[in-house]
Amino acid sequence: MKFIVKLFPEITIKSRPVRNRLIQRLRSNLKTILQRIDPQIKTNSFWDRIDITCPDTAHVHYESIASALACTPGISHCLEVHEYQLTNFDDILGHVIRVYGERIKGKRFVVRVKRSGKHDFSSHQLECDLGAGLLAQTSAGQVDLHNPEVTVSVEIKDHQLFIVERRIEGLGGYPQGTQEPVVSLISGGFDSIVASYLTMKRGTKTHFVFFNLGGAAHEAGVKQVAYFLWQKFGSAAKVKFVTVPFESVVAEILQHVNHSHMGVVLKRMMLRAAEQVARRLHAQAMITGESIAQVSSQTLPNLAVIDKAVDSLVLRPLITWDKQEIIDVATKIGAYEFAANMPEYCGVISDRPTVKAKLARVKAEEANFDFMVLQEALKNAEMQVITDLIDANNPEQMPAYHKFDENDVLVDVRHPDDQVKAPLNLPGTKILHIPFFNINNAFEALPQDKQYLLYCPKGVMSQLHALHLRDQGFENVGVYHPAEA
Repeated sequence: MKFIVKLFPEITIKSRPVRNRLIQRLRSNLKTILQRIDPQIKTNSFWDRIDITCPDTAHVHYESIASALACTPGISHCLEVHEYQLTNFDDILGHVIRVYGERIKGKRFVVRVKRSGKHDFSSHQLECDLGAGLLAQTSAGQVDLHNPEVTVSVEIKDHQLFIVERRIEGLGGYPQGTQEPVVSLISGGFDSIVASYLTMKRGTKTHFVFFNLGGAAHEAGVKQVAYFLWQKFGSAAKVKFVTVPFESVVAEILQHVNHSHMGVVLKRMMLRAAEQVARRLHAQAMITGESIAQVSSQTLPNLAVIDKAVDSLVLRPLITWDKQEIIDVATKIGAYEFAANMPEYCGVISDRPTVKAKLARVKAEEANFDFMVLQEALKNAEMQVITDLIDANNPEQMPAYHKFDENDVLVDVRHPDDQVKAPLNLPGTKILHIPFFNINNAFEALPQDKQYLLYCPKGVMSQLHALHLRDQGFENVGVYHPAEA
């Protein structure tokens, strides 16, 4: 089996040197991602496509490969194809029948042929001949050129024949790492999640910076969603997750800033801190999820004043989006449950906040603020490689269990989609399916006379939630790791 990767159209209109650079980066990204699935997968780049060649043993991984291709920026669409040498018409028809014979049984169908190279037939002629052959040699219903139930797709390139098994839609955008790096101010809500996704889709290496306003559960949730976004859409890039403890900054604002300007001043403090983080990471811009007038701090006058706190570029991908549009995209990319179940935290809540802040007034309010508090917060910031959100040497790391006792219950905390794609096969083991975004709320209702071992493939989600549950006072929780079983 082979996958043919079609380039995002904006790549194909670039100059030759730029196009070559983008194609090679996309190939490199795909090689990094796909060889985690199967080291024997090969990638080959061409002027108009990238070919993914799978070994015969990779059939068990086809869904994982298809999912990875659908989530890799820079791809218009992919074709999963059966590849043959182009010989004669009877062989072509035989190959098509093997792939589509059952699918077109009793169905209206159409044959579509794309052809490049020199041949003694046209694409239209082959479409007609294959349609007639399928009607004669299968139980197909009838040819329907305008409203078919099944489209039989065939591509011919010189002496190669490709029978298309299926088409996989891609993300579009540019390959990860082809644009300059940025830092995304991520809170774990719908807006910051979607804004981060959009910059990753556009090819930027997107680091994450989180301002902890006092909630351990909130920090754990944001780490989870950042890891999810990176793993699904940007895992070809090595990025950082930065936590800045902002409780003291909030306390200083509450004590020394007028209530009407607290929200604007807090955003300015966040941008100042994010700018310093960006410089450390050599990032060229800061990303926020702000949208015009969604909340009081996001009116145009307030955004203008907020931006004047820094010299660096601030990008707002969602600036004109409606909230429902943002929620729809979060749902589409599988992040809705993250945002909807994000733990609450105590932030700055202004009484009658200003919607038309004046720079002079804001500066006067900030004159009462002790900026050493902000510098101390930055000094205590924690920067982690996103793959190491839980340090293997962390003394607080939960021990991993590799086998089950009679009283143990396995809790599969993966996303429901992953649970369906790769169900656990552990005969004799009691398994509960509670996604990570529900485990904190659901755990208390479980019978507490059992020992619960949380499972996810990488151990990141399971560790984060096990630690959090332990902090909440539950002693009957651990982590299951089958790799060393």
